[in-house]
Amino acid sequence: MSALPTIAIIGRPNVGKSTLFNRLTGRRTALVSDMPGLTRDRREGTCDIYGHSVLLIDTAGLEESSQGSIPSRMREQSEQAIATADLVLFVVDARAGVTPTDKQFSMIVRRSGCPAVLVANKCEGRQGMDGFYEAFELGLGDPVAISAEHGEGISELADDIVAALGLRTDQPVREGKGGRRKRQRAYELSDELADEDANETDVTEVDIGAGSGRAIRVAIVGRPNAGKSTLVNALLGEDRMITGPEPGLTRDSIASDISRNGQSFRLFDTAGLRRKSRISETAEKLSASDAIRAIRFAEVVVLLIDAERPLEHQDLTIGDMVVSEGRALVVAINKWDLVPEKQATMKALRETVSEKLAQVPGVPLITLSALAERGLDQLLKAIVDAHSIWNRRVSTSQLNRWLREAVERHQPPASKGRRIRIRYMTQPSARPPTFIAFCSQPKGLPKSYERYLLNSLREAFGMPGTPIRLNIRKGDNPYDK
Repeated sequence: MSALPTIAIIGRPNVGKSTLFNRLTGRRTALVSDMPGLTRDRREGTCDIYGHSVLLIDTAGLEESSQGSIPSRMREQSEQAIATADLVLFVVDARAGVTPTDKQFSMIVRRSGCPAVLVANKCEGRQGMDGFYEAFELGLGDPVAISAEHGEGISELADDIVAALGLRTDQPVREGKGGRRKRQRAYELSDELADEDANETDVTEVDIGAGSGRAIRVAIVGRPNAGKSTLVNALLGEDRMITGPEPGLTRDSIASDISRNGQSFRLFDTAGLRRKSRISETAEKLSASDAIRAIRFAEVVVLLIDAERPLEHQDLTIGDMVVSEGRALVVAINKWDLVPEKQATMKALRETVSEKLAQVPGVPLITLSALAERGLDQLLKAIVDAHSIWNRRVSTSQLNRWLREAVERHQPPASKGRRIRIRYMTQPSARPPTFIAFCSQPKGLPKSYERYLLNSLREAFGMPGTPIRLNIRKGDNPYDK
């Protein structure tokens, strides 16, 4: 259990739980749509209420279901969240009024013995207020009228959260409507979440160097049913994500934290990525966009391959996307225990990766079985090694000694009758390693010679399997004109 007070947001599908989660955390991290049942896994995030940090858990919608079905597994995840929470926010849709499902699941909350705050969402307008009064009959105390979408009533909700958790605050209070005592703007959230937040995947972009002790952000991506959620559960040591034989179970990109041998990792389980032409449902479109955002904010991306269907076209397309985004790449072959001819299969995989991902030679290939929990330590080591290479910096003096030797071994060709001269190189940044070479005729330097320089760089400074950026610029030397 987290050291922070934990709050689980509970309710039937489409009552606005994810919208409330986004409102309280101040980020658009949870997928939101009018389609019920979009959320399937538990999503966690932190928020600050009157100076107190709390952990929020967004859960799947509670609904009646048969044993073993997807809704049944979603319900189990929600019940686990209730069991570990210090407080439950039970959300109902005030526009729809109290339904039999609300009544049934309010009994689950009452039986759990966990303190609860009843939240009547979508209370804007007369129709919402009619449903607000119906919420009293649920037996969870006085409801709080809010509109998560518009940010109304959030301060009143914060008051009740603080009181239910027994947290102290020194904020002044004043009389509100109906005699309700309210703290003076002690809890503020923007009425509009910034557009930048819409592109975040529960992470903040900061400069994290290798060995800094901070968590390495790892996105686990791949085609549907490759075993991504099973892998995350195996690494966490608990059934944190819904798994099953059905493809496309995961929809949100869910963040989870683990620590191994003193190194922290933040894992992002993502939805399976299919060819764009095959995506038609709204939920899958939202999930695919969320997975792509996870890749963009990751530091290392694990491309998980199904060993029974190794390296199909879509796998290579995802790998190329990762490289184009400049992220460190690790290829993991799942279900390896089911492969009969392991040596021949690995040889074929290495040849395919070498050919199809030629822009990042030396990408590590790790074999594992997520279900049997084999190969996990090797995977984490490969992630740490890839992250270290991705952060690698080379001194200017070393670079230019290497450059002189590389040019002596293979002189640049002539352009327009004049020999191209590369006089100087520097590395302005890492993550991924980025180099600038100053050249007498940048436009005349062939791509083949740039590839020669890149491959020589990788070999000389030990940078396999990571994207390298090489920019060729015009030198400032007046004699190079």
